[in-house]
Amino acid sequence: MSAEPEATASYIEDEFRRDTNYIDDRITVDARDGWPVEPGRYRLIASRACPWANRSIIVRRLLGLEDAISMGIAGPTHDWRSWTFDLDPGGVDPVLRIPRLRDAFLARYPDYPRGITVPAMVEIETGKVVTNDFKRITLDMSTEWSAYHRDGAPELYPEPLRDEIDSVSQQVYTDVNNAVYEAGFAGTVAAYTRAYDKLFSRLDWLSERLETQRYLVGDTITEADVRLFTTLARFDPVYHNHFKCNRNKLAEMPVLWAYARDLFQTPGFGDTTDFVHIKRHYYEVHRDINPTGIVPLGPDLSNWLTPHFREELGGSPFGDGTPPGPPPQHERVDPDHNPLLR
Repeated sequence: MSAEPEATASYIEDEFRRDTNYIDDRITVDARDGWPVEPGRYRLIASRACPWANRSIIVRRLLGLEDAISMGIAGPTHDWRSWTFDLDPGGVDPVLRIPRLRDAFLARYPDYPRGITVPAMVEIETGKVVTNDFKRITLDMSTEWSAYHRDGAPELYPEPLRDEIDSVSQQVYTDVNNAVYEAGFAGTVAAYTRAYDKLFSRLDWLSERLETQRYLVGDTITEADVRLFTTLARFDPVYHNHFKCNRNKLAEMPVLWAYARDLFQTPGFGDTTDFVHIKRHYYEVHRDINPTGIVPLGPDLSNWLTPHFREELGGSPFGDGTPPGPPPQHERVDPDHNPLLR
């Protein structure tokens, strides 16, 4: 596997195994780990290229936490050391004043031995990373930061549905979110075949589930939908070709394709998606898979804007709430990178 600070990984019998040993400190109302919920104290560092980080960008925007938690965006490419802030003037994050996310990890752990991953929450005053546990970051945005949610914010992790959300999310993580990587970085045909079969078996299961209901759990968008969306958004531009997940394109799976378009056209999802960053990251960084670093010009993305008709199944994205307003000007995706914004 090439240098990729999305996660460190290992191989067992030529199977890609993601290192999930993240910094598991939490930012909570009761400050149980020493990190209290406090507006303006932390900065979310993310990359629009990374599906795990894109989740945190979506959840932050859906809940209206822009004023409570600032955000820095790393560039789509990096070397073995870490994500960089090459999109900012001088290549330095304007708030943390560092050129690499690695600096925040080393500020807390001078001998930090693992991958420098996004998303990461960094304490602004000390410049120290607090956590890079991507699963917990978004859940805590929903639960621990509720006092700072915008009026009309959706309940992405409603208590009565948490067991079902957790169950579905775990299956999506194991068999979809991570399975595309297992296929792409497989060391043998056998390992690739296992990952490929697992992936498409789960996608077929999801298609059946979503054929009669608009969202994965309940009648509104939840954390489970956010977790599936970021993989689906990358499927045709990257995973179908780059990771050899080519039984079908997403656009050839009618139910999942309509579901993905429904979410894409929902404020907070499509308007945080940067297809140029996505393609540049995978095709330029993974030189062991794509030695030339050439980024494909396609696919045509205008089909993301076609009608999906999913509203006929009932439900509504925000329930009794409201969609978020436009993102802050400095956080908007380049319109040339997304057909929704042109």
